[in-house]
Amino acid sequence: MCCETGNNDSAMSSDLIDSEGYRANVGIVIANDAGKLLLAGRVGSKGWQFPQGGIVEAESAEEAMYRELQEEVGLEPSDVVVLAATSDWLRYRLPKKYLRRGSKPLCIGQKQRWFLLRLKCSDDRLRFDRCDTPEFDRWRWVDFWKPVNEVIYFKRRVYAQALHELGPHLHPDGVPPRPRWWPQRWRTAFDKDIARGEKRDTDK
Repeated sequence: MCCETGNNDSAMSSDLIDSEGYRANVGIVIANDAGKLLLAGRVGSKGWQFPQGGIVEAESAEEAMYRELQEEVGLEPSDVVVLAATSDWLRYRLPKKYLRRGSKPLCIGQKQRWFLLRLKCSDDRLRFDRCDTPEFDRWRWVDFWKPVNEVIYFKRRVYAQALHELGPHLHPDGVPPRPRWWPQRWRTAFDKDIARGEKRDTDK
């Protein structure tokens, strides 16, 4: 469940939304032995994304990651190994049309901790019927930067940040180069985000 698309207000009441309106969330990047990444297709739409979900009260980011892993794609902790996690929150704002004005407190976006996992089991263990309202109904393995192209537009920058930070743990000899056909405006925005993150880490 995610705050820009979910309709379950009772579930939202247990989410962690900070004073600025950002909902605490985890993002999950699953890689196979070939270095491909798992993209899941959203139920009832053409959209593709990584598994993600909110952190609820009294739950750590890692606990939320394992819960969402099981609920959204049917995997258990024994099916994966954690390679890395982002060092800090990565944020994105929601476009106005996705804001749920009646929700209190108002969620204006997500702040996410991202986890990179390697799949240890066969991918036939992936399933989408582990929760009452499945998020996904299909999946496929894709090249490293492909998710940035596939995800809904307002998540592209946070996907690029997460992959930039986590990528060396999957590709220690060098992260694959960005696609040459990416628009210059994407490259400029991504570079600014990365520079801002590196400065934040240096200032800590």
